[in-house]
Amino acid sequence: MAEISPFAALRYDPEKVRLSDVVTQPYDKINPAMQDGYYKASPYNLVRIILGRPEKPETEADNRYTQAAEYLKSWRKTGVLTQDSTPSIYAYSQRFLVPGTSQKVERRGFIGAGKLHEYAEKVVFRHEQTLSKPKSDRLNLLRATHAHFGQIFMLYSDPGQTIDSLLFDDDHYAWQEVTDEYGVLHRLRRINDLSVLNIVLTEMADKKLIIADGHHRYETALNFRREAAANAGACLKQNAERAMMTFVNMDSPGLVILPTHRVVFGLPNFDTAQFAKKAGELYEVTKLDSDHATGVTKILADSGKKVISFVAATKNGSFLLTAKPAAGDEISSEFSARQRKLDVVHLHSLLLEKTLGISREQVTNQQHLRYLRSADEALKSVKTDAEVNVAFLMNPVSIEQVREIAFAGEVLPQKSTDFYPKLLSGLAIYSLEDGC
Repeated sequence: MAEISPFAALRYDPEKVRLSDVVTQPYDKINPAMQDGYYKASPYNLVRIILGRPEKPETEADNRYTQAAEYLKSWRKTGVLTQDSTPSIYAYSQRFLVPGTSQKVERRGFIGAGKLHEYAEKVVFRHEQTLSKPKSDRLNLLRATHAHFGQIFMLYSDPGQTIDSLLFDDDHYAWQEVTDEYGVLHRLRRINDLSVLNIVLTEMADKKLIIADGHHRYETALNFRREAAANAGACLKQNAERAMMTFVNMDSPGLVILPTHRVVFGLPNFDTAQFAKKAGELYEVTKLDSDHATGVTKILADSGKKVISFVAATKNGSFLLTAKPAAGDEISSEFSARQRKLDVVHLHSLLLEKTLGISREQVTNQQHLRYLRSADEALKSVKTDAEVNVAFLMNPVSIEQVREIAFAGEVLPQKSTDFYPKLLSGLAIYSLEDGC
């Protein structure tokens, strides 16, 4: 089962840099404006490594990945990054407001080096498909730097909260704190007490793991492990057996999954009346009196407790769509019975593909489709963007559904889950050259 090891992380020296100036959101969540801000914040901001801009025309021998390796080498040499003296795990807490509410939540976990497993070994389970381009990019960075900078977000089950109680109820260890651009307070502390480590690693030994976020990084680590097994020295080969992971108890109250809403745009012949008529073949269609985000999402949440439900917002009003009993029968048999019960599978298979004629290839390429976390932003886009045809508001996937699908060896469509908040990059770095 799960095999977790402590490791001596590379970490920013707080006497040389402010942590808030150098850590980042995960690389795939950094847009150009955020990248600009990170570049301006500090010459040592991690963005220069994980999502660097080419400083000159790129060649095979001199490119953004070799630049990243040079930054890493230089920052270690000057002491901006220092390595902890002994192998440790790192308790990691995130305190935040659930977006769109006044609910305060704390999510707890810990960072360690997790052994990599092929999916067929049934120790690590995925819940999403991956794309080849992001994996190629991350593999090039890993080849150049021999280090993991971002965290793979892993879920495990511990209904008794045994590990969290051990790591978070003792105030003996000092916390390092930083607040990110979304107002999330991230707290980290190093734990190297051998008795505590032994308990945590023993407790984790019988666990199965589900990848919450970081599928591309996980599969990149698998690919690098294969390369290292064939070509690397013994030390690098051994270290490449593991990747840096953050482990979060899926039974804890701090685990939050947000919905990801869909906005459809650019359909040349979209007509609200025709859409409602065609959708009505599979869904009960009820016109809503209001399109205010708070009211609409409450109606959607209440309806979703009984039946698969969506809100479809158009320029001519908003509608509640609730699945008729036979709607699931219209979904392709390539989806399992479990998958056909999911809101997101209904949306993609029936409303996007059958009702609106948007193909799977177009969805994969994000043609006619974009994704938004904010219901308010999705509703506003219908009113203010002439190209937008319809916005679909969704209820979130539940952790029970994620667990059931993943452990069955099945996957959800892309953008099905939004685990909030994201894990910061730069709090800890796992060098595969440690000890070599």
